[in-house]
Amino acid sequence: MNGEDILAKRANYGFEKRQREIRKKKKKQEKAERKREAAESSEDAGEEPREGGPLGPSRTDRD
Repeated sequence: MNGEDILAKRANYGFEKRQREIRKKKKKQEKAERKREAAESSEDAGEEPREGGPLGPSRTDRD
């Protein structure tokens, strides 16, 4: 194993890491957009957003 192999792996690692970050950022943006669209569609239907997120009220709200 010589020094060129190590450098090539490091350069490739940086590229792959950047690609993972881009995919992660894109996925996060798509999720936020879906959430925003769902909120808009529920507002259009005249529904109030539920407390506690998509699963309804949290356990502490059920008293």
